[in-house]
Amino acid sequence: MKTNPQRSSTQKPVVYLVDDEPVVADALAFLLGSRGLACEHFDSGEAFWALVSARSDWATRPGCVLLDVRMRNMSGIEVFERLVRRNPGLPVPVIFLTGHGDIPMAVEALKRGAFDFFEKPFADNRLVDRVEQAIDESRRRIKAEQSTADLTTRLARLSTREREVMRLILAGKLNKLIAADLGISMRTVEVHRANVFSKMAVRNGVDLARLFEGTGLPAEES
Repeated sequence: MKTNPQRSSTQKPVVYLVDDEPVVADALAFLLGSRGLACEHFDSGEAFWALVSARSDWATRPGCVLLDVRMRNMSGIEVFERLVRRNPGLPVPVIFLTGHGDIPMAVEALKRGAFDFFEKPFADNRLVDRVEQAIDESRRRIKAEQSTADLTTRLARLSTREREVMRLILAGKLNKLIAADLGISMRTVEVHRANVFSKMAVRNGVDLARLFEGTGLPAEES
């Protein structure tokens, strides 16, 4: 396995190139390097999966996986299926490299979340342009996952009653109606409301609602 390791804490994007053809891999590594993209080459699906299994932080770094469909032993499709099972959101998008006979498999993978596929031989600049778009998408997906994780942590701080009050705040109800719905006093509602805002680190109900936007975590089911 050839690598140009970068510490994930730097957040510099990386392209994970998984291809068992040395000539193709060397050409792609040179092409990506010419556009300033760091590349880590894996000469088998097993080698790449070993990285995924060993480095839990690999998917927190913006990047893209260039994945050959047909390889010895573990195929690109098998690697992709494992990635989807591990994290259906695919924070690091996958672009398949295919031969003519592999196109139906690649199309099916697109339906399951792959970012794109390119048939060999491919147009170099178009491929790298798409890789850069995948990296931009990776940044967006990683940010969304981090936002959801942060929101989940904040929600865990709330008591059961505070969650009930929060649900009604998000429904737009005033303290008087919340008190009536829950059978508690206005003063108690005020205390719970203050606790909700404090634990969720927001100033008001509008900020609270914004926390849930784009996270995929329904506020009413929290």
